Amino acid sequence: MTAPVLGKPEWKPAADVPELLAAPVRDALGDLAAYATPIDAELADTAAFCAEYDVPMAASANCVIVLGKRAGEESYAAVMVLATDRADVNGVIRKHLGVRKISFTAQDDAVGRTGMEYGGITPIGLPADWPVLVDEAVVAAGPVVIGSGIRGSKLLIDGADLAKLPTATVLDLAQH
Repeated sequence: MTAPVLGKPEWKPAADVPELLAAPVRDALGDLAAYATPIDAELADTAAFCAEYDVPMAASANCVIVLGKRAGEESYAAVMVLATDRADVNGVIRKHLGVRKISFTAQDDAVGRTGMEYGGITPIGLPADWPVLVDEAVVAAGPVVIGSGIRGSKLLIDGADLAKLPTATVLDLAQH
C-alpha cells in the first residue's frame, strides 16, 4: 500500500503501527485500508489538529456518541459528520433511532463503554450492537481523518469505507 499524503503527517499502514491504535480499534480494523500517524495528544481536538498538521477541516470527520431513551430503554449510537458540519441530533438522528429523548453521552460513560480515550473515539471497534450513522458527506469526502481510539494518533481512511462497517447506515445527518 502506498501511503497517502494529507497535510503534514507521515501516514503509515495502520496494521504496521498497532501501538497507535486502541485495542478495540486494532481488533476491529480487519482489512480496511487505513493509515495511522502519531500526533501530539494535546492537539487531538479537531480544530487544533487541523491547524497544526495542515489538514483541511473538510477532510476531517468527527465521531460523537449519543444516548437515546424511550420507555425506560437506553440505546447508544455513533454519529459521523465532517468537522465542517453539525449533526441533526434532535431531528434526523433521534427519529432514525426511534427514541423520545437523545443526548450526547457523558464523557466517562462513552470512554467506559467504548474502551477508547475521549477525543479519540472512532466508529471502528465500537460495541457490535451500536448503530454507526454516517453522514452522506463523509462517505463522499474521499480520505478523511478520524480518531484512532487514543488521543496520541489519528487514522486516515476513505469515508466510503466507513459505510462498510457492519452496523453502518448512511443518512443525510448534517444540519443545513
